[in-house]
Amino acid sequence: MAVATKPPALRRPNAGKVGDVPRKLGASTIMWLLAVVYGFPGLWFLLSSFKPAGDLFSYPLTMFPKHWTVSGYTQAWTQFDVARYFLNTLMVATAATALTIVASAAAGYALAMYRNWWLKIFAVCILATTMLPAETILAPLFVVVRDLGLYNSLSGVVVPAVITATGTFMFRQFFVTVPNDLLEAARIDGASELKTFLRIMLPLARPIILTLAIFSFQWRWNDYLWPLIILNDPKQFTLQIGVASIVGAQNVNWSVLLGASVLSMLPLIAIYLVFQKYVMNADLNAGLKD
Repeated sequence: MAVATKPPALRRPNAGKVGDVPRKLGASTIMWLLAVVYGFPGLWFLLSSFKPAGDLFSYPLTMFPKHWTVSGYTQAWTQFDVARYFLNTLMVATAATALTIVASAAAGYALAMYRNWWLKIFAVCILATTMLPAETILAPLFVVVRDLGLYNSLSGVVVPAVITATGTFMFRQFFVTVPNDLLEAARIDGASELKTFLRIMLPLARPIILTLAIFSFQWRWNDYLWPLIILNDPKQFTLQIGVASIVGAQNVNWSVLLGASVLSMLPLIAIYLVFQKYVMNADLNAGLKD
C-alpha cells in the first residue's frame, strides 16, 4: 500500500531576505548617525572659512555665512606665504614617500625571503621600535642630522623619515605569504635576485605600496614636531609650521587661519579619493596559485 507523502512546501525566493530588512535598516541608521556626528564639525569648519572675520564670533552663531568671501584663502596664499610652505611640504612629502617605499620594500623582502636566524631577531627588534614614542629619539636624531650637515634644510626633514618600522613590517608580512615555488621558478629561469624583486615581487605588492604611500604621505604632510626642531629659516618652513605661525602673540586672524587650514587638507583628501579605490579593489592573490 503506497503511503501518500506531502509535497515539500515551496519557499518564496525573498522569504529569507524579509528578516534582514530591520537589521540592515538599523545598521544603516547607525552609520548615518555616525556620519552626521563626525561630519558636522568638519562641515562647520569648511563653511566658517568662507565667513568674514567679523562674522565668526557674531551672536547668534550661524552655520552658513551671511556674506560669502574667499579673502581668507587669498590672504593666506599671498600675504602669509602659504604658497611657499605648500611647495616645501609637497617636496618633502613626495620625496620621503618615494624613498620610504623603496627602502621598506627592499628591507621587507630581505627579512621575508632569507631564513637566517639573526634576521628573525633583527625583524623583532625593528618591530619593537614601534613601541617607542618618537620623542625619545629626537635628541640623538637631531645630533646625527646636524653632524651630517643637514640642519635647516628640507633634506634634514626627509632623511630621518625614510626608514619606518611600519612600512618594513607591512612588506615583510606580505612577502612571507608569497609561495617559494614562485621564487624557485624565477630562479630556474635565470632571474637574479634584483630582477625577481623588481619584476615579480613588487608588482604583487602593489596594494601594500599604495597603502604605504597614502600613510607615508599623510605622515610627512602632517608632521609638525620634527620640522619645527630642524628648520630655522622661514623660507624652509613646511605647511604645518607656516599655519602655526599665523597665530600671533597679540591676536589671531581667524579668517586667514581657517583658509590656510582648509588648503592644507586638500592634498590629503585628493590622494585618498584617487588611491583608495585601488587599495580596496586590489587582488592580494593576483599571480598566485594554490
